[in-house]
Amino acid sequence: MLAYTKIRALMMVGVMVASSAAGFPVNRGQGDLLAPPMGWSSWSSLREHISASIIEAQADAMHASLQRYGYQYVNIDAGWFSGVDEYGRQTWDPTRFPGGISAVAAYVHRLGLKLGIYLTPGIPAEAVAANSPILGTPYHISDIADTSVPGNTAGQGAARIDFSKPGAAAYVQSQADLLASWGVDYLKMDFVGPGGGRVQADDRPDMAAWHAAIAKTGRPLHLELSNSLNFADAATWARDSNGWRIESDIECYSRCPGQLTNWGQVLKRFTDAPKWVPFAGPGHWNDLDSLEVGGGTLDGLTADEKQTMATLWSIESAPLLLGVDLTKLDPADLPLITNRDVIAVDQAGRPAHPVSQATPQQVWFTRNAGRGGHDFTVALFNLGDTASSVTANWSDLGLPAGSAAMVRDLWQHTNIGRKIGGFTATLAPHASMLLDVRGVG
Repeated sequence: MLAYTKIRALMMVGVMVASSAAGFPVNRGQGDLLAPPMGWSSWSSLREHISASIIEAQADAMHASLQRYGYQYVNIDAGWFSGVDEYGRQTWDPTRFPGGISAVAAYVHRLGLKLGIYLTPGIPAEAVAANSPILGTPYHISDIADTSVPGNTAGQGAARIDFSKPGAAAYVQSQADLLASWGVDYLKMDFVGPGGGRVQADDRPDMAAWHAAIAKTGRPLHLELSNSLNFADAATWARDSNGWRIESDIECYSRCPGQLTNWGQVLKRFTDAPKWVPFAGPGHWNDLDSLEVGGGTLDGLTADEKQTMATLWSIESAPLLLGVDLTKLDPADLPLITNRDVIAVDQAGRPAHPVSQATPQQVWFTRNAGRGGHDFTVALFNLGDTASSVTANWSDLGLPAGSAAMVRDLWQHTNIGRKIGGFTATLAPHASMLLDVRGVG
């Protein structure tokens, strides 16, 4: 097994190979954002109970405990804005963020971290009502607003943008420029359609405009799309963004009071992830939503289920954005979110495929870079409700039948040894293993 530092040094080679396999160009127009992002998002644990001091406390906790492992994004979700500025662009709640978003960004940047923020497509209702002027143009919001169809901000009453009208692209550009001036490094765009619970909405022109506008700011700014994006448009999302949610929210809300998620929510990702794999590559990743690990019993998962969740997220090269309260991290969970070997699997950027999904006992694998294609990362999953054996046959990975391979357990940092033909483990319900497999001979 390569040391973690060596894996990190080889990471960019891995993601470039993944890009060629996927057949999509690197999104260099949005900055040098090749690897899946790592960090934290406010929604799961805090909802809209946020403020400058609360976000800064999360940044302090990340800096103290997680930054050295690669976590860097501190992402503010819904609840930060209140009204619009004179140009119809959403602005911060002065009570929650008295110094503005730029002050929070400056604080986060001083720690060597990055700041993320949340928006939705379309035009805010306040901007429509005020008929705000569009910065740098002779146009107003009424010149670009399409009020004939519902807006796209989940009950916020926004109008759609008519991109056939002059001033439309300039309005988006003014928003992107504003975020860049604040020092924002990451933008989550929620309720993007088709998908996002709003199948009738078509935000593909919006995302193309945002992609172009972000590039023109000159600031590396990660653009993430949410949620349940339409699979038929996967190539479009891969072209115009850095990541997209393949599923609905990981949170189980009223179905599990006092907890963040449950096993059923995690299980959905196993069903839906494989078809998205060909579209992932450097600069554009399949997002499985927040990683709900680190909050102890509040996570809503058993210890085995937490490891399985982290295993799937990592072997899929999904963004590792924690949803738990970082100021209350459970020490027992820390090994699951700070395992350097597992993080390196995620950051290598080579999403895995299942051998089969016919049974709850599944083997997922990805071919690692180098050594003639004889190295693999392999995950064993028992998704069933009773203990069961799970077998990885080397022939299913592409190695000759009956060949030998050296096996290492990445979670335990232990060498299992030389195995001929395959490897079998008995796993508890909802448990998993993550292995480094190297063909020999």
